[in-house]
Amino acid sequence: MDISSSKTTAPAPPPVDRVEPSAPATKAAARGATRPGDRIFLGFSRGSGIALLVIMAAIAAFLTYRTALALADNTGNFLTTFEWDPAGVSTGGKPYFGIAVLVFGTVVSSVIALAIAVPVAIGIALFISHYAPRKLAAPIAYVIDLLAAVPSIVYGLWGALVVAPSLTGLYSWLDDYFGWTGIFAYEGGAPRSLMTVGILLAIMILPIITNVSREVFLQVPKMHEEAALALGATRWEVIRMSVLPFGRSGIISASMLGLGRALGETIAVATVLSPNFLINASVLDYGGGTFAQNIASKFNEASEYGQDALIASGLVLFVITLLVNGAARLIIARRKEYSGANA
Repeated sequence: MDISSSKTTAPAPPPVDRVEPSAPATKAAARGATRPGDRIFLGFSRGSGIALLVIMAAIAAFLTYRTALALADNTGNFLTTFEWDPAGVSTGGKPYFGIAVLVFGTVVSSVIALAIAVPVAIGIALFISHYAPRKLAAPIAYVIDLLAAVPSIVYGLWGALVVAPSLTGLYSWLDDYFGWTGIFAYEGGAPRSLMTVGILLAIMILPIITNVSREVFLQVPKMHEEAALALGATRWEVIRMSVLPFGRSGIISASMLGLGRALGETIAVATVLSPNFLINASVLDYGGGTFAQNIASKFNEASEYGQDALIASGLVLFVITLLVNGAARLIIARRKEYSGANA
């Protein structure tokens, strides 16, 4: 008997008929894609984007025009002169001003603020998102949100009346142990220095960095953390290998938001700082200046030409802000594989 003939073959599955969309359904989908609401929303979104670019271009054009008027009669070097005398009181009526001190003070105080605020903010965000019980995490997050709503003048008054007088002991300690560096040399006196400004700015930008970082850490896929725990990783190893790489771009974005506020803070800095146009090697010596503080303190009493000079310094701050944000975008683009966008 033929063995092959005894094998039974399974019946072929019946063909599956494809259901083609009917003509009315196709027309309805086409109408849905171009319905009036979609067109209105598309036009509104596009118009908003174009309006933003137009506003930015108008601001840049206005600042550039007024800067050109100011620099046309300036007898000093705008980038390297240490004095600010648009009225020409010390030069026989000839304007003589520069932004060297303002650039130094703005950059140094902002760097100090970031150096203090970023590590503390990341620690608070990790505690709220991964360590604290839910009953404790919610009140802490609420308090952090409230700190972001405190007006700048309140921070300034608190800094001038409470923070600055309390820093004398800290500055003396820094002088005793690190004064040999020259950066932390302290000769006594009122601690109204760039270091004090940096500490106050760190407190002010702490809620912004904390809130953004916390939200980023909460978006980490749970499967990543559970996989690391299943492999025997500790809680810190999970944070180091899964949470921080995922939230790196978010941390950078949060830091840039905080830096933007630190660069443009006005009233709090003007309340705390004792301004002068000197660059001190020590960040603990009183004096210095920032762009925003100089504009706020001198704009009302300045002449028309003096206002042009202040606007010229505002253009430099505008350019610095654009460069900082551009650098942040480049850093995020290089590390987009860690951002979690492809997770």
